Amino acid sequence: MGSSDGKKLVIVESPAKAKTINKILGKDYKVAASVGHIIDLPKSKFGVDVENGYQPEYTVIKGKNEVIKELKVQAGKASEVLLATDPDREGEAIAYFIADSIKAVNSAIRRIEFNEITRPAVLKALEHPREIDLDRVQAQQARRVMDRIVGYQVSPILWSTIFKGLSAGRVQSVALRLICEREEEIGRFTPVEYWTIAAKLETQSRESFVAKLIKIGGQTLEPNKFRIPNEQEAKAHYERLLKEVYRVADIRTEKVTKKPPAPFITSTLQQDAARRFGMSTSRIMSIAQKLYEGIGVGEKGEVGLITYMRTDSTRVSAEALQSVREYITDTYGLDYLPPKPNVYQTKKSAQDAHEAIRPTYISKEFEPHKIKQYLSAEEFKIYDLIWKRFVASQLKPAIAERLIIDVQAAEYLFRAEGEVVIFRGFLQAYQPEAEEKNGEGGEEEGNQPANLPKKISPGEVLKLLELLMKQNFTRPPARYTESSLVKTLDNLGIGRPSTYAQIISTLFHRKYVEKVERALSPTELGKTVNALLVSHFPNIFNVKFTALMEEELDKIEQNQSTYQNTLDEFYHPFKQTLDQVAGKVKDLKSSLQKKSDIICDLCGRPMLVKWGRNGQFLACSGFPECKNTRPLEETPPPKESDEKCENCGSPMVVKRGRFGEFLACSRYPECKFTRPISTGVACPEDGGKIVQKQSRKGKIFYGCNNYPKCKFALWNRPRAQSCPSCGFPLMEEKTTRKDGFYLQCPKCKHREAVEAVIERET
Repeated sequence: MGSSDGKKLVIVESPAKAKTINKILGKDYKVAASVGHIIDLPKSKFGVDVENGYQPEYTVIKGKNEVIKELKVQAGKASEVLLATDPDREGEAIAYFIADSIKAVNSAIRRIEFNEITRPAVLKALEHPREIDLDRVQAQQARRVMDRIVGYQVSPILWSTIFKGLSAGRVQSVALRLICEREEEIGRFTPVEYWTIAAKLETQSRESFVAKLIKIGGQTLEPNKFRIPNEQEAKAHYERLLKEVYRVADIRTEKVTKKPPAPFITSTLQQDAARRFGMSTSRIMSIAQKLYEGIGVGEKGEVGLITYMRTDSTRVSAEALQSVREYITDTYGLDYLPPKPNVYQTKKSAQDAHEAIRPTYISKEFEPHKIKQYLSAEEFKIYDLIWKRFVASQLKPAIAERLIIDVQAAEYLFRAEGEVVIFRGFLQAYQPEAEEKNGEGGEEEGNQPANLPKKISPGEVLKLLELLMKQNFTRPPARYTESSLVKTLDNLGIGRPSTYAQIISTLFHRKYVEKVERALSPTELGKTVNALLVSHFPNIFNVKFTALMEEELDKIEQNQSTYQNTLDEFYHPFKQTLDQVAGKVKDLKSSLQKKSDIICDLCGRPMLVKWGRNGQFLACSGFPECKNTRPLEETPPPKESDEKCENCGSPMVVKRGRFGEFLACSRYPECKFTRPISTGVACPEDGGKIVQKQSRKGKIFYGCNNYPKCKFALWNRPRAQSCPSCGFPLMEEKTTRKDGFYLQCPKCKHREAVEAVIERET
């Protein structure tokens, strides 16, 4: 016990984080990294003793014995050990297991936490060490065990009925259900015809403008209530309107105050960045992680540029508020500074352990454009967005003046509206992106006025220049995008913001969903999995039940409930349903097989459409006497992509060729440009993009797009997921009959089930 050198040991998860903190603390401290978790549930077995109070059977993660050994050596030399893992439940659990692993060599172990990696925050944390919060640890363990129970006991049912390697994550499956139910709504939707009429009018001062018909005989034209239903009625109104006198009935102005948005939390950052930049939520979080842990900024060295990026609190520290108010005064002037700091309400369900996402240093020298040279293009986009949103959150509201002109023509009322910003307020720093309607259908937008006249008077008679009549149809609900799905999950209280990116990523990698025009559409496999889970586990993969479980986990952390009680409430009804479903697996498998019109060319029996590892295929109904199979002869249409052709600028589409998918110009055959599909993963050797390629023999592999300068290559698709064992920045996706789908580090060969990634990041 004790130390021979007198130094204090600080343990964090990430080597990048350790590097930044080491620069802050100096020679009196030693900073080491656990490289993520060191203890986890076993991969090869269930690992939960349900009969003995849901006792988890933890094991050392493969490759982490050397890490633990080194941490013990360092702890044995230290005067004190300070566990500085992330300030959330997962970080608390990591700290707990590290403490348990090293306590034999040094019992002087304390926990510290900070929301940002800056000198003041780290030094302040050192002044306030505490004991490990066991309630937090228990809450994290309950989630981990709950997800293990679902994953390990429901997934085998999918393997038996569809094919091996599928997963049924507790929260992931609810997200899939939302996507599938939206697709069903779209399929059931019947468009309804309606017509809009607008008048192009001219004032006596010869200024023209367009006004939209909003009322007929005092009845307001509204979606699903009162509308012009067909061309015949529209023409009747059109003919009458040609003969009427148009007179200004009312002119009024209204002041509109637009409040600044709250600083980002995890879910709103994902939504805004996904809308603006078209990035996946997993990519957004990966970039934010780098900005938090530290990036080299010239002579300043490694600097943590943003606060902790996993948060659902809008709270901001007093020190940060003072800094941003000084920055606003200096940059925009006192006219833009509110008398008091703006305060934003945090949801009742939110964990208020740390702050909103904001820049760590709010000063001129850390303005995004000042440090742009040290950031990648994507890092700059995310940092710039976080900076602008935070500064905007502490500016005064914007004020606009809205001009409304009502025009009467007999029983018809037309309206034109226009808006002019008279005080920009927060718009000086941040321009909000138009929010998606989150799936709401409705009417098409009518004719909108562009400019309103400057000289116009009440009672003035206007000249009719033109009547604009347009046919419209009501629209179905929109498919979810990554952004709108995150918003829905957050609003419903499903999962935690830190898990959304991994959940969506897994839905893609399991091929449960695909992107159609940047929206999420369930595949046939996704629909099949969802139908099976919802029909046979209706009370488990359920929005209300999943949200209720989140509340129960919160109660454990707040010491209002116990680990045992929460797991009991979950497991007993789940087990009852599981036993019922397990008894009819054969019937379920048969129900998923569809008869086809194709006759077996070997025995003459009808062929069935079945599921296999590579999707649906045809198999003889005479199995096992006849084992004839053949692929479904369907050529999928090209899928749209977000990429542009480098030759002509047209959209690129994803096509499937003899050797897999590739990008091709949508103007083919006029333009024959093609190129490999980017995986979205950065090359670990030179920072280039890893793209899909094919070897001389036609085998698919993945290599750096800077070849031949960089010769990094893999045989398996990479994923932007750091190895929890050695910290290598990517892992490979692999599938075997024995183990199904898993991730493997190309450097140390550490294996990891995808469900384990989701469970740990929850």
